[in-house]
Amino acid sequence: MTGSTPAKNQLYFGDNLDILQRYVPSESVDLVYLDPPFNSNRNYSVIFNRNGEVPLDASAQIEAFEDTWHWTPLTDEQFAEYQETLPPKVADALTAFHTLLGENDAMAYLVNMAPRLVELHRVLKQTGSLYLHCDPTMSHYLKVLLDAIFDVRNFRNEVIWRRTGSHGKTKRFGPVHDVILYYAKSKEFTWNQPRRPYANGHVENYFIKDDNGWRTNYYGNVLTGSGTRGGLSGKPWRGYDPTAKGRHWAIPSALLEGLEDETEGLDQHEKMDLLAERGRITFGEGAAWPIYQRYITREDGVSVPDIWAYQPYTQGMLFGTDEGIDEDVRWLGTQDAERLGYPTQKPVALLERIIGASSNPGDVVLDPFCGCGTTVDAAQKMDRKWVGIDITYISIDLIVKRLAHTYGDEIREAFETNGIPQDLAAAQAMFTRDAFEFERWAVTLVAAQPNQKQVGDKGIDGVGRFLLDAKGKGKVGRVLVSVKGGKNINPSMVRDLDGTLSAQKAEMGILVTLTPATKGVKDAIAHGGVYTHPANGQVFPRLQHVTIMDLLKGSRPTLPTMLRPYIEAKKQLSQKGEQFGLF
Repeated sequence: MTGSTPAKNQLYFGDNLDILQRYVPSESVDLVYLDPPFNSNRNYSVIFNRNGEVPLDASAQIEAFEDTWHWTPLTDEQFAEYQETLPPKVADALTAFHTLLGENDAMAYLVNMAPRLVELHRVLKQTGSLYLHCDPTMSHYLKVLLDAIFDVRNFRNEVIWRRTGSHGKTKRFGPVHDVILYYAKSKEFTWNQPRRPYANGHVENYFIKDDNGWRTNYYGNVLTGSGTRGGLSGKPWRGYDPTAKGRHWAIPSALLEGLEDETEGLDQHEKMDLLAERGRITFGEGAAWPIYQRYITREDGVSVPDIWAYQPYTQGMLFGTDEGIDEDVRWLGTQDAERLGYPTQKPVALLERIIGASSNPGDVVLDPFCGCGTTVDAAQKMDRKWVGIDITYISIDLIVKRLAHTYGDEIREAFETNGIPQDLAAAQAMFTRDAFEFERWAVTLVAAQPNQKQVGDKGIDGVGRFLLDAKGKGKVGRVLVSVKGGKNINPSMVRDLDGTLSAQKAEMGILVTLTPATKGVKDAIAHGGVYTHPANGQVFPRLQHVTIMDLLKGSRPTLPTMLRPYIEAKKQLSQKGEQFGLF
């Protein structure tokens, strides 16, 4: 299938390989950005261990931010299958990796990435580009894999991005950078050259200041190109003969900025006449060439290079701005308001630079590992269409809440969420397939935030928060949520929830079940007491029970006005000086 732009933006919950193959048409995407997870913080020798050591226990497989790819019998089957089904060059690359690396986590990662990258190449338009964000642990292997898929001739850049301020290590240089591999699908790719302002020192050395600002003062050889040409570009103009000096007229595009409408349809000499009339070309007495001059603005500057490294304490060093060097792609600090508690979160401005360089308004941007939604947030902000995919429900929920917080609740009309249960059968299937993801999904239905970790949760699967102070200053109450997906619902579950409420000094508790409550459960809930809100005196049942069917039908527990999970809750806890995170 060859694609068309979707009427609405799309957010998918599920395995990106399956979703790409089933739902994303060929040549329907203009730009792909991906930041695939890999636990490179683990011991390097373990990642590349050939002895089959798997140091993470099975529970880590369901965690969103652990490396979920290890060499298993299934990986072995996939490797054999891909030798037959993937493009020959890609299969050859995997075979070479297998010979070099053996069977370990690093090789399993490459086996899992290969078909996904092949699919991403398929869905890209011929004018499309792909940016793969990784770290130095695997970047060189991924580059070889991308060379096999995209063709080495379509490699554009290895971008170095400074991801942190400092990182002291013993007996080696501090690792502070990530790698972004940039490939185009063909020679005809979208490119909008990003620029950054000149350094003030450069302006002072190479430009002239007068009453009107800073201006260029270049002799006319910059109005020409090397080599002779036929036609007007090689003919004399106002007494200057470029051919006699082995050159030809070539007007810099910067000199024509702002005059595009007036120069349309003019020949080379007529354009230079207009520039002379506007004072952008002058004639020095006895000068070998005309002089071209132009007053520079903040928008002028140097083309962005392939090292993106914010330099602290350089504010005020750039022409026309108070920003520091590469401050537009500064890493996220621990106290940044943009932070959502997501450990691999990237700054929106980083994605804005990428999206601005390799797409245009209305183009489709795809992120197959969309995590906390930075790519879709930036795409929405920059008037692009977008497709986001993630295998963890907590990411999907976070993205929905993030977009609503940033753009208002009406943004929900601009995108469709796919793969989320809409009926009881789908909810039951989700529980059977992955109980933890089911619990996270159920928690979000009652305006609460799911736990990321499942170890030591004392039966509590999520927390909702609400303001205790009518003035909205800091004090936050908690609603603990316990989700039970099995068939054996009994009063002891209510008693456990009640006990945890008391132990944690939480205000209210909700039991969410897949099956209806028994008479004993209803009786235990009814004897849970009441909670009175201190600000307005409103009374609520302290314990409440709700089924998945109730929630799917639109029924909700009786609760105070809840803070929006993640963003509003983070803000309130930060005001109290409490640490907030998803993990």
